[in-house]
Amino acid sequence: MSSTDCKAPNIDPKTGEITINPLKEDGTPKTPKEIEKERKKAEKLAKFLAKQAKKQASANSNNSKGAPKKEKKKKEVESIPEFVDKTISGEKKILVSLDDPSLKAYNPHNVESSWYEWWVKSKFFEPEFTKDGKIKPEGLFCIPAPPPNVTGALHIGHALTVAIQDSLIRYNRMKGKTVLFLPGFDHAGIATQSVVEKKIWATEKKTRHDFTREDFVSRIWEWKEEYHQSIKNQFKRLGASYDWTREAFTLDENLSKSVVEAFVRLHDEGVIYRSSRLVNWSVKLNTAISNLEVENKDIKGKTLLKVPGYDEPVEFGVLTSLAYPVVGSDEKLIIATTRPETLFGDTGIAVHPDDVRYKHLHGKFAQHPFLDRQIPIITDSEAVDMEFGTGAVKITPAHDANDYNTGKRHDLEFINILTDDGKLNENCGPEWRGMKRFDARKKVIELLKEKGLFVGQEDNEMTIPTCSRSGDVIEPLLKPQWWVAQASMAKEAISAVKKGDITITPKSSEAEYFHWLGNIQDWCISRQLWWGHRCPVYFVNIKGSTEEENDERRITGEYWVAGRTEEEALSKATKKFPGVEFSLEQDEDVLDTWFSSGLWPFSTLGWPQKTADMETFYPFSMLETGWDILFFWVVRMILLGIKLTGSVPFKEVFCHSLVRDAQGRKMSKSLGNVIDPLDVINGIKLEDLHAKLLNGNLDPREIEKAKIGQKQSYPNGVPQCGTDALRFALCAYTTGGRDINLDILRVEGYRKFCNKIYQATKFALMRLGDDYKPSPVEKLTGNESLVEKWILYQLNQTSKIVNESLDKRDFLTSTSAIYEFWYLICDVYIENSKHLINEGTDVEKKSAKDTLYILLDNALKLIHPFMPFISEEMWQRLPKRASEVSETIVKAAYPVYKSEYDNKAAAADYDLVLDITKGARSLLSQYNILKNGKVFIETESLFETAVSQKESIVSLIKAIDEVNVVRKASEVPGGCVLEAINAEVNVHVLVKGHVDIDAEISKTKKKLDKALKTKSTIEKTLNSKDYAKKANEESKAQNTNRLENTIAEIEGFEATIANLERLKI
Repeated sequence: MSSTDCKAPNIDPKTGEITINPLKEDGTPKTPKEIEKERKKAEKLAKFLAKQAKKQASANSNNSKGAPKKEKKKKEVESIPEFVDKTISGEKKILVSLDDPSLKAYNPHNVESSWYEWWVKSKFFEPEFTKDGKIKPEGLFCIPAPPPNVTGALHIGHALTVAIQDSLIRYNRMKGKTVLFLPGFDHAGIATQSVVEKKIWATEKKTRHDFTREDFVSRIWEWKEEYHQSIKNQFKRLGASYDWTREAFTLDENLSKSVVEAFVRLHDEGVIYRSSRLVNWSVKLNTAISNLEVENKDIKGKTLLKVPGYDEPVEFGVLTSLAYPVVGSDEKLIIATTRPETLFGDTGIAVHPDDVRYKHLHGKFAQHPFLDRQIPIITDSEAVDMEFGTGAVKITPAHDANDYNTGKRHDLEFINILTDDGKLNENCGPEWRGMKRFDARKKVIELLKEKGLFVGQEDNEMTIPTCSRSGDVIEPLLKPQWWVAQASMAKEAISAVKKGDITITPKSSEAEYFHWLGNIQDWCISRQLWWGHRCPVYFVNIKGSTEEENDERRITGEYWVAGRTEEEALSKATKKFPGVEFSLEQDEDVLDTWFSSGLWPFSTLGWPQKTADMETFYPFSMLETGWDILFFWVVRMILLGIKLTGSVPFKEVFCHSLVRDAQGRKMSKSLGNVIDPLDVINGIKLEDLHAKLLNGNLDPREIEKAKIGQKQSYPNGVPQCGTDALRFALCAYTTGGRDINLDILRVEGYRKFCNKIYQATKFALMRLGDDYKPSPVEKLTGNESLVEKWILYQLNQTSKIVNESLDKRDFLTSTSAIYEFWYLICDVYIENSKHLINEGTDVEKKSAKDTLYILLDNALKLIHPFMPFISEEMWQRLPKRASEVSETIVKAAYPVYKSEYDNKAAAADYDLVLDITKGARSLLSQYNILKNGKVFIETESLFETAVSQKESIVSLIKAIDEVNVVRKASEVPGGCVLEAINAEVNVHVLVKGHVDIDAEISKTKKKLDKALKTKSTIEKTLNSKDYAKKANEESKAQNTNRLENTIAEIEGFEATIANLERLKI
């Protein structure tokens, strides 16, 4: 493709932004998807042309070497003084005149200052009720914001959550409803404790065990206070209209009471129970984690992986075969394992009962290679596949999920071989005790070779379970823990969605919901941490019991009592063990963070108390979050909500996409593509992005890798985009897909859109004049010109589309409709209204200004949910109607469909004007006529309409000063070219005397030759042997269509050449 073959996209000279015509050639509006597709294509073309221009400039530079260089006069960049906001925090913003030099250009920093503090202080974000304290007649809309972890800073995914949720909140607030957007923060047990432990080790070389529990927890509280405030400030910068008076934290006193209440109720009912089972043990974090926090890594064969706590990578993906000597014979039984270090926990070898190779070994024993332990050879048809490997399988019940079940079936011994920190314990023998698990793996293989029991190794495709928090390889470990029985609750949760009590969008998430609940397992809620809600359950230590007796009793729930207070637990224990002397010991473990998060929709409203908030806001209208935590969080809220309150916690679940980088990669600190929303809002240099890496927990090697990633993702740093542009971009990206590939350049494009809004409003205010006063109420006067009727019709359609789209959670359509409408205001109405305002009669001037005011007022309100700051800034500068009761756009009425604006006939008439304009522009462009163009409109039936709109047409075409309307073609002078607009209207442009006819003929003939060759190629294909038989129907249709289009092109080129030949005469 050469640059001469491409028509450059339309670029706004003021903003530098690519503009897309929202109308098709036939005058009908384009769909949001068509506009989005066209915009992307235009962006690619612009980049291509820029590259070509750069190459050409380079070539010209090389060609001119040696020639004397002309002194280039440097264009002086106008210095814009810094804006100083003198507003006192919390007071209404002091609006400086738009004529002030500091406000000449749009700057998000200037526009977005001071408004948020005023909104909060003025209580605009708090729910509004009727005078008697009831929900307003317009209805109720409430969302509990997903509480972020207090572990550092928000990322771009949080910004997406805010953008979507707050747009819905602000929209419904403007619809007049009682609205609650409830904010809060999660203590994030594992994540927060892990970060603080890393920090303390890095700075003090201490572990948590160097502190008392109370002292260590107090250190985490200090961390929490610092980062909680930082995250809160990020939310404010993002414009989240939270009711901060209801802010919650999962470790707050009230929420902690809810957690205790929930645990005690479920424990006393038997839903929470005690059991010793295999858990996913994170050696690095020293705690159990849930299945949902395990990330499975698939490997094809031998692979070296970095494991926390090991200097060298550890080998995985290898199947080691070894021999067990059969007791009382010289025979050896060959088994294979991917985890040789677990040999010490083997308490059985299983063979298939029907396998003839091992019939003689049924009931016999094998000798452990390192321990004085004889291992029974058992038969099991479930655990053994005769066709796989040797048909003999080692059974390690305490360290493998499948072996656990086999061990239960055969009553095998369960031997734990590991300490909590991943070292072999006393059950492995003194020479092995204290050795790290993967060091032991190597040593086991060495000794097997020495003993002649090593058979061999081969690559083995397998899945490695890792901890999503620490990257550690998970170890299945037998631990007594607290579990939640979920099967019965799951049935209720499935029923709630099937009955329609809860809707889940998109449908793919609903399908996943049903699948997961249909295969649900019990939930381990014990965590071996210090930060979190300590389990409100007490072990009854009977006086005189031995250590061994107590160890056994701690495994099951018989000797445990739950209590809201220790006094309640004591009372329960006394009833359970009458006449027995005992002491109570509270469980050291804390609850899984997701347990307290699962209570979020009602614990934040005061449950179990029957508070006014519970009565008013429960269940919430909707829950909006990423699809990736549907199971972590959403499902658990539904399970616990129905169980504990008897009602669903919310009526709707909307799952948004995950944000990836422009290349589609997952956001990762080590990749260097994670971005702080504030860096997009404020802008940041590449070197400053590098510097921020040093504040995290990445090791030096990861930091260097991340720097490379940052340079690839953000080679020029991140431009200042502002909150409004970021929010609008994220909503525009929300199409219902699973992923969003975020390109910062697109966000920057919406900053240019903000500039267009800013400059258009600024210009419009100047047009209105300082003395303009809008009428008391918004209504038609009957004096509206055709273009006014048309633009009000467009406003009406946009309002209708946006309302319907937001109610359906269709963010792409709503943002696209608003975007297109602003361009219609700027590129059509403002241009068209110039002659009305400057040269019209007093009535025309007044009407044009009134319509301009209606457009600004409504367009700013339409965009407010997505762009809260610029909409408030510019709306506050508008004079207000006497009927306007809101002092802020936050509470202003949202535009809705008005039947009086629905003038389809006028809209169709002006669409014809735009079609005429488009046809004239096309001809003028085709013949490169840039000024003094002569345009003739030929029409009989629409003559009066065309005559009345002459000035309107002239205002929209820069290359002409006037337009002539005629009834017949005979009235059009010779030397014109024609374009048919429709069956009743033709546009003629005088080209004779404006263009080089011979050059145009030559150019058209080249196009004709190319089209003739294309036609010949297509015909050759159509006439080829067996084409009719072999080609499918789709191909036939495509080729036939191509041929028809090519023939039409040829006829057009031939007509053009004939017309041009006539012009020479």
